[in-house]
Amino acid sequence: MTLLEVAYRYADPPTEGTMRAIDSVREVYGVRRIAFDAKDRIVRIEFDASRFKEPVVAALLRQAGVQLLEKLVLA
Repeated sequence: MTLLEVAYRYADPPTEGTMRAIDSVREVYGVRRIAFDAKDRIVRIEFDASRFKEPVVAALLRQAGVQLLEKLVLA
């Protein structure tokens, strides 16, 4: 298992419906953790890179209704 973390800045705060959809993303095999920072509007996702790549993570978030603006570089 190769764990990676990716972070994105998002546009609007997630709605209740979006958060329900995020719960289903958490159930995807390989997604380990999803954390929202409401103050800075950043979502961080830890995932198993041996299962899928970063573009798939972004697509899962977009399908859930999160409006991603940019991918952030983690130090």
